[in-house]
Amino acid sequence: MQEILKRLDEQRAAARLGGGRRRIDAQHAKGKLTARERLEILLDPGSFEEWDMFVEHRSTEFGMAESRIPGDGVVTGYGTINGRLVFVFSQDFTVFGGSLSEAHAEKICKVMDQAMKVGAPVIGLNDSGGARIQEGVASLAGYADVFQRNVEASGVIPQISLIMGPCAGGAVYSPAMTDFIFMVKDTSYMFVTGPDVVKTVTHETVTQEELGGAVTHTTRSGVADLAFENDVEALLELRRFIDFLPASNRAKPPVRPTTDPGDREEPSLDTLVPANPNKPYDMKELIRKVVDDDDFFEIQPNFAKNIIVGFGRMEGSTVGIVANQPMVLAGCLDIDSSRKAARFVRFCDCFNIPIVTFVDVPGFLPGTAQEYGGIIKHGAKLLFAYAEATVPKVTVITRKAYGGAYDVMASKHLRGDVNFAWPTAEIAVMGPKGAVEIIFRQDIGDPAKIEARTEEYRQRFANPFVAASRGFIDDVIMPHGTRRRVCRSLAMLRDKQLKNPWKKHSNIPL
Repeated sequence: MQEILKRLDEQRAAARLGGGRRRIDAQHAKGKLTARERLEILLDPGSFEEWDMFVEHRSTEFGMAESRIPGDGVVTGYGTINGRLVFVFSQDFTVFGGSLSEAHAEKICKVMDQAMKVGAPVIGLNDSGGARIQEGVASLAGYADVFQRNVEASGVIPQISLIMGPCAGGAVYSPAMTDFIFMVKDTSYMFVTGPDVVKTVTHETVTQEELGGAVTHTTRSGVADLAFENDVEALLELRRFIDFLPASNRAKPPVRPTTDPGDREEPSLDTLVPANPNKPYDMKELIRKVVDDDDFFEIQPNFAKNIIVGFGRMEGSTVGIVANQPMVLAGCLDIDSSRKAARFVRFCDCFNIPIVTFVDVPGFLPGTAQEYGGIIKHGAKLLFAYAEATVPKVTVITRKAYGGAYDVMASKHLRGDVNFAWPTAEIAVMGPKGAVEIIFRQDIGDPAKIEARTEEYRQRFANPFVAASRGFIDDVIMPHGTRRRVCRSLAMLRDKQLKNPWKKHSNIPL
């Protein structure tokens, strides 16, 4: 018996060593942690239960029969983050460069299947050289098996990808189908084809970092949601992030005890909106002052900055926040901001997270670049997402809500549950000056008349009371009472039930 136990210990030690000390040292030299070190930081101490530690590949081609390492390049299992169950897989770059084999894929699929059964999030730590070339089509089949599970799990359990090394070729499509993608600066990258292929085909010279690094994907493409300085920061922030998410689509959002009273007033909000309607202000200040304890986890902060999305808490319970940002493009909606917000709204709707929307939008961004880029279809994505959502929706219009953009931003007409406006709100087809120049075109040559007409229009229409008189706004509220009114609304909506007509699935304008 002792001999058997000793052999088990030896096999476990061999598996934990991965590709060996030399490769572990090489991983550390790049500023990267190993697969197991990452899990130690991510999960609660002592909570990790590993599966398939002794799985090996089954390939015999190209000398692979003589090269077998237990675990086959990925560490899988489950554990807890702040006491809540999560399933994880962490690719091990020290073993065959983290390349995906048939057995490697089977390990990932096993934890994803189990996560679906029990209703818990899946977190993937990606650090892989791609498909294992020696296995040919078997490794490609393994990717497809993972892709299929990503699709089936979508909207059922939260899926989060943390890119901590290379992720190229077909490997990128699994993270792309997960709900959130985080990256690490300087050590992670994602692209469909690498710099060498790009140079051969398009004659462009580009580095890995420029083509698919963390900064590129969080600022230019919008593929990734957040970029972190190093592995440790990324893992610690992921621990913080997972606390906002429910375990599955059958669970309510998590509740964290708070000492921040729901009826707290914030007098500084009464002076947040400038008297000059053309002067910007920082919408993030409003968000931070309304949510619990100034705690706001922003998603995609460096992409499409004219709209803000992220998670906060109201009276301890998670809410999704969408807000126009007047400091960037005056808060206009464009292609990128519409896509960014639409995906976020749909995620919240999948997982029963109420949506709080702060509106200051002068319209959709004009121009040929937007029209040729398909702003009509992309803008419709956001409209579609809000209209389809059945979770509680609370909207606060702080200043401008013009034209079709008023409709799109969680208006009463798109089944908004509670719609508030500040006294500074301007709800109209367009701004006063533009409207007057159309209505009173004959007076354009007389600046005094135009100015008088503009002021008349502003007094009659550029206010929240016309909409309130029709019931499109439930109440005009004092800015300092915003938190109290939103918290009360969310408490009232806690047991809201609303179902869309039966359908196989909708056909969102992609």
